[in-house]
Amino acid sequence: MPKDIIDYVKSGFGVGVSYMLAWRAIEKTVYFLRGEPADSYNKLPGYLYTLDITYPGSHIRMEKSSKNEFMYLNISLDAFIKGFDYYRPIIVVDGSHLKSAYTGTFDSASTLDGVAYGVVDSENDASWLWFFEQFKVAYGEREKLCIISDRNESIIKSISRVYPTVPLFACIWHLYNNVYKKLKKSHEKLSEVYFSMAKAYTQDEFDSLMEKVDIRVKDYLELVGYDKWARLYAPVNQGWSITSNITESINSALVVPSIEYLHMVNDERRHYTICLQKKNCSCGRFQVDVLPCPHVWAVLKSKFLIPDDYCSDYYKSKSVVITYEVPVYPLPDRTEWNIPAHISEKVILPPIWKRPPGRPKKKRDKSLSELLQKKSQHSCSICGQGGHNKRTCRNAPRRN
Repeated sequence: MPKDIIDYVKSGFGVGVSYMLAWRAIEKTVYFLRGEPADSYNKLPGYLYTLDITYPGSHIRMEKSSKNEFMYLNISLDAFIKGFDYYRPIIVVDGSHLKSAYTGTFDSASTLDGVAYGVVDSENDASWLWFFEQFKVAYGEREKLCIISDRNESIIKSISRVYPTVPLFACIWHLYNNVYKKLKKSHEKLSEVYFSMAKAYTQDEFDSLMEKVDIRVKDYLELVGYDKWARLYAPVNQGWSITSNITESINSALVVPSIEYLHMVNDERRHYTICLQKKNCSCGRFQVDVLPCPHVWAVLKSKFLIPDDYCSDYYKSKSVVITYEVPVYPLPDRTEWNIPAHISEKVILPPIWKRPPGRPKKKRDKSLSELLQKKSQHSCSICGQGGHNKRTCRNAPRRN
């Protein structure tokens, strides 16, 4: 950090340096160690070739324009592909804007861990369509597969084309933020009610919570579609991560056996019916989470049954072991790369610079005292022009 450099120079050499000077020293050091950003694109063919021979069976693809300008990159390592079958078929997709000289977007698809990632020149219909096409080539389409993402229009369009039969769910956190921003007057106490509705197991629980919601929020959530965010209405089982300790509620439950597989549990004046043969409970949690709920645990404990027999294979240790069975070793040192000539001769140029979305920054009107004050003119470290800095730059990077 610049402050650390200022303190080091001051204590070590007795010289005071400005914050800007320290900041530019960091930039120069980074450029010295990493080189020009434009040069790094030309190293991609060799890097991807090394990835491919180090992890055979991986799906690694790069797309460039007719002028050799970088467009898209997608990577799914062999270990990810082989382990995917032992994850629950739930894919979370998202994109993150890169803050490099040439910008771009980092796209990813994850389950418990990341399974596919890549870089594209910009977040649009074409780039997301290419991402999902590559994902389908690598992973195909599993039974009961579902995808969760924010409400990005390009993602929605691409999934409808590549995976037309796969349901797309909205990220409940992104949806809540939309509600908060659009209907600020209605957000009081909404957080607890909204997330409880999204997690509700029964219709009565959902309806009871919905009655507490403001009419405008209710209309908005209905417009989005309950099947997009509430797991009670989901066409496939999304599941839910269980983090709470359920052992305390097991001991307080009273089990009343009915027949061999059918049991009734009395828990705090409420009665729940459990069928071990069909693996369901009237509370709804057992069949959705595919893990024993507190009522089922009470039955298993009273009958001295093995809990593993009533858990999904996705949660068992053998599945975890198989998932990580294929190791991902570090790449060899770059000095040891043996890259064929036809690979090293490939030319990859930086992507075409595209103006980021949003209105351009406008300079505010300065007061008379500010206009009369003499100040040194600083230039942007990306484009070299004055009047702004790299944080607000909307211009193409200069080339040395």
